[in-house]
Amino acid sequence: MTSSVRPNRRQFLAGAATAAAFTIVPRHVLGGPGHTSPSDKLNVAGIGVGGMGATDLANYKDEAVVALCDVDDQYAAKTHAAFPQARRYRDFRELLGAEKDLDAVTIATPDHTHAVIAMAALKAGRHVYCQKPLTHDIYESRQLADEAARSGRVTQMGIQGHADEGIRLTCEWIWDGAIGEVRKVEAWCDLTYYPPGHAWWSTSCTGRPTETPPVPDTLAWDLWLGPAAYRPYSPCYLPAVWRNWRDFGSGMLADRGCHTLDPVFTALKLDYPTSVEATVTDQTSEHFPVASIVNFRFPAREGMPPVELTWYDGLRPPSPEDLEAGRQLGASEGGALFVGSKGKLMAGVYGESPRLIPESAMKAYKTPPRTLPRVEGHYAEFIAACRKGTPAVGAPFSYAARLTEVILLGNIAKRFPNTPLAWDPREMRFKNHDEANRLVRTPYREGWQL
Repeated sequence: MTSSVRPNRRQFLAGAATAAAFTIVPRHVLGGPGHTSPSDKLNVAGIGVGGMGATDLANYKDEAVVALCDVDDQYAAKTHAAFPQARRYRDFRELLGAEKDLDAVTIATPDHTHAVIAMAALKAGRHVYCQKPLTHDIYESRQLADEAARSGRVTQMGIQGHADEGIRLTCEWIWDGAIGEVRKVEAWCDLTYYPPGHAWWSTSCTGRPTETPPVPDTLAWDLWLGPAAYRPYSPCYLPAVWRNWRDFGSGMLADRGCHTLDPVFTALKLDYPTSVEATVTDQTSEHFPVASIVNFRFPAREGMPPVELTWYDGLRPPSPEDLEAGRQLGASEGGALFVGSKGKLMAGVYGESPRLIPESAMKAYKTPPRTLPRVEGHYAEFIAACRKGTPAVGAPFSYAARLTEVILLGNIAKRFPNTPLAWDPREMRFKNHDEANRLVRTPYREGWQL
């Protein structure tokens, strides 16, 4: 998604002053007032290191990766081998208690454990990088954003495209008036989890498992479950296939939507919607739909008109009439189409440069001067911020929590198809649906707390 080639330390320090992309986080001094790091390298721990966590840690190879934590020894084996000097843990709470000189943690566990781990790390005084979506429910998002603000730590959610050129060009062109006032956006990912309960790369299970095989010796199943309700172990849940189980994952809207909707939220300065409504197909009480369309309505803000945002997963929106024959509407993994009063703009998923529709409009458009700062990269800005205490992170928890919350509102709407849900962000509740309100906060299993 972004290059793992890292700039040198001089480039990091030179870029730190201009690394703030869109959002400011409180300034702090690494480790707290009066603290001096024992070396020029950050002491970093990885929590959840078998999948995306391995990719994340590859970007910290020039730092001191001092500890690794994973509940699945087999899945984490390659990462253990890549960092043989790192101390190993299964329980993140033990790691945070034992590693006294730790500067930062990177979290890439299943969605349902993001919040409890990130909260514990913040309370332990560590900088936190957490993969998307930031949390598994809306209450967690609010609590985590509040704790991040209180702590003064550097925080960042894993949406790599937020540091890339494409999102900056999208913002600059829209703010320049390239397509006039934007009142409608269509965004999508046409990948799907099928059959229900599966990731698209797995077809090993067809529903909630009935067999209860023994837990592998290499897996700490109770720790993997974390705050989720207890259920017997099954290979139908892990690795990777947890994404479409409601108890553990957040579906395609959160999986890919965090990336795709990032430029939409940033360019249009979105906050919370007033309502959300979904149309779905083939969902169960345990699985997300095979395909869905979710409609969000946002009020006017900062000189911009109200906007209707429609998300498609497992589907694509209809191609606009002025899209040239033979020209594809975005990439297969998704995209966003901004519909303005004077034209249309296509934005990509992972920082691809935007394009105006039709191509004649693109050729005629005189692009504006750059007004947003450019950064070395998603991981680089987090590292630089941790090292220098600068407000250098473009996707801190203050922003990530809001983006995640809106996405999770869409997931709740999927549970009540064809029902407009009116959202009150101040009260953090739906005005018109008590049953939906019960999904705003998920009960934790006994022994777990945020």
